[in-house]
Amino acid sequence: MARVAALTCYPIKGCAGTPMEQARLTPAGIAHDRSFMVVSREGVFRTQRRDPRLALIRPAVSPDGRRLTLRAPGADALAVRVDTAGRRRTVDLFGAAYQGIDQGDPAAAWLSEVLGAPSRLVRVPPEHDRVTDGRTPGTSGYADSCALHVLSHSTLRLLDRKLAEQGAPPVPMNRFRPNIVVDGWDEPHTEDRTHRLTIGDADLGYAKLAIRCAVTLVDQETAERAGREPLRTLATYRRAAEGGVAFGTKLAVLRPGTVSVGDEVTVTAWGASELRAAPEPQAR
Repeated sequence: MARVAALTCYPIKGCAGTPMEQARLTPAGIAHDRSFMVVSREGVFRTQRRDPRLALIRPAVSPDGRRLTLRAPGADALAVRVDTAGRRRTVDLFGAAYQGIDQGDPAAAWLSEVLGAPSRLVRVPPEHDRVTDGRTPGTSGYADSCALHVLSHSTLRLLDRKLAEQGAPPVPMNRFRPNIVVDGWDEPHTEDRTHRLTIGDADLGYAKLAIRCAVTLVDQETAERAGREPLRTLATYRRAAEGGVAFGTKLAVLRPGTVSVGDEVTVTAWGASELRAAPEPQAR
């Protein structure tokens, strides 16, 4: 029986996650997930691809969403009263223009000091109406694409076995920054074939495979780039037709609800995987 093994919310895009025992799923994913984003002075989003120190920032949002607390090693904690009604400004996420509400100078100064680069903090406005792509369209805040990222323990175990074959150490789950971790699927990459799921009282729909990037090279505890793994090994068996490597899946929220660690994961519709694993190399 498959169950939820872990739940994580990432209030600020690119920053550390907050583990949860229970989460409210909204149409945009876990409540407050990626509802904030760090941007440059010009409004371009910051990412661990270029600013790995984002991993050191540990945000926490109050249950009502009205207060955000920022913490990082070597910096005093900062409490921010969340502004949801201020002046909008245009922000750039992967070349697409969205609106954001600036969260003020104290947050900007704090982030600029921690990251060593001029930065501002913005929040999605209440009227944010982004439409995400994939097999099942949906919405999300400032996530790379879809509302939820799901990954299973069996999928990570297969990668770790392949890393061991190359003499490389295992990688922790947090390198992939999933929202929902599933345990109990014996077959690796079962999540690729789950086209409709029920967890708790929420219904989810498969959108697409998760294409991995250089963020997986960043140690989430130290913010140091850790060489070429796991991307080098993933490229030997998880290459996607559109480029890059696929690991985990992105889902849309079909029916909001509450999910908890330990909830059963019920697949109500299966489909074929969109990725065909590369054949194992032949012995010579």
